[in-house]
Amino acid sequence: MKLSRTFATIALLSAAGMAQAAGNCTVSLKGDDAMKFDLKEATVSASCPTITIELTHSGKLPVTAMGHNIVVSKTADLAAVARDGMKAGAAGAYVQAGDARVVAHTSLIGGGQKTKITFPGKKLTAGGDYSFFCSFPGHSTLMKGKLVVTK
Repeated sequence: MKLSRTFATIALLSAAGMAQAAGNCTVSLKGDDAMKFDLKEATVSASCPTITIELTHSGKLPVTAMGHNIVVSKTADLAAVARDGMKAGAAGAYVQAGDARVVAHTSLIGGGQKTKITFPGKKLTAGGDYSFFCSFPGHSTLMKGKLVVTK
């Protein structure tokens, strides 16, 4: 009986570990009319088959005045990606088409809207220095955070 309890305990702990790891495959962010994300840091696992980043615009202003998106890139590339994204304009969600520095990005949304992007976990390297940010002109200076990538 004691041995079966030990196995049951190990099984429960293993299942809890898997549930925790599975939780690292989705990041949910909220952006508002004050140009702030609700998170300054998010953690994902590079071992996830796919990673999903969800964005909810909790503000009321339209996309033309206070549009938000999520762009993921290496931290060292953030400023250049944001600067080059301005050339793409709103039609390109302020992300230059084919920019190899961009790991993933969502569409541009306005107040009350939601968007998400899903990409392979293997696009990220555990321990790499990544950031998420909004590339709407002028937003990336305030609307950014660290994306921690675990194994």
